[in-house]
Amino acid sequence: MNKKAPKLGAIDLNLLVVFDAIMRDRSVTRAGQRLGLSQPAISHALTRLRHMLKDELFVRSPSGMAPTPRAEELATPIRIALDGLQQSLEPVQFEPSKATTTFRIAVDNYAAIVLVAPIAAHIAKIAPGVTLDFRPSGTLNVLELLDRSELHLAMGPSGVQGERFSRRRLLQDQFVVVHRKGHPAATGQEFPTEKLTTLPQLEISSAQFGSDLEDNSSRRSKAKAVMRAPFLSAAQILATSDLVSVLPLNVARNMTRSHHLVFHRLSRSPRPIESAMIWLRRLDNQPAHAWLRDVITQVASGLRDA
Repeated sequence: MNKKAPKLGAIDLNLLVVFDAIMRDRSVTRAGQRLGLSQPAISHALTRLRHMLKDELFVRSPSGMAPTPRAEELATPIRIALDGLQQSLEPVQFEPSKATTTFRIAVDNYAAIVLVAPIAAHIAKIAPGVTLDFRPSGTLNVLELLDRSELHLAMGPSGVQGERFSRRRLLQDQFVVVHRKGHPAATGQEFPTEKLTTLPQLEISSAQFGSDLEDNSSRRSKAKAVMRAPFLSAAQILATSDLVSVLPLNVARNMTRSHHLVFHRLSRSPRPIESAMIWLRRLDNQPAHAWLRDVITQVASGLRDA
């Protein structure tokens, strides 16, 4: 016999808010902190939900409150409904100078190095009450967090698929070779790509930018991969050695501002690196979100024109 579905009018909206908070935090305690409610109040709401939906919804596990299959089914529709309700209550226009909202943004290594600082500086000037929470995407399940509205958007590679997402390209960056000033191999404005196979190269262990030198790749790996180091160490290593590194142009510009380094275009450049931002399509017309996307696009455009 099929279970009778509860009528919408019989469901307290606050119970769905509690469900969403537990789904996000996987913890009754953290859900209470998120909502400003006591742990007993959250537990009482969860008990009511379990009775109403005739499902445990969450069970205790070593990693927190694990959702049941029924809870997993409900999670996205409830999040979409709550997002839609919240958006309908927000002002039609977003006033950045008066806003006090927080935006959570996932960034890959390239975006963290190239885009985060200018975005932060620009928003600090025009929206001083806005908080930016940048999170490294390499440690996150970005698409799941976007679906759950834990992230407002993500900046990274452009290949994300799915009709529920919108996408906008921010930058397309060529690769250059970076080395210390006065390096004996630098003899002109353009650096012969073939010469890279004869030089010791520093590889960045903490930021895989994905340069692809095609038919030279096998020779490169044998002849040049003499050192790997985190990005934070790379500029100092390059400035005090004869190592070279192939990096995106805007990353190279960042490094040469603070160290005695120079960069040269390659005679045959690897395939460019692309950076894009993605977000849930249902947020396309949300005023605050649209404003944030326009600001990021403006900052990226300034870098393209530099």
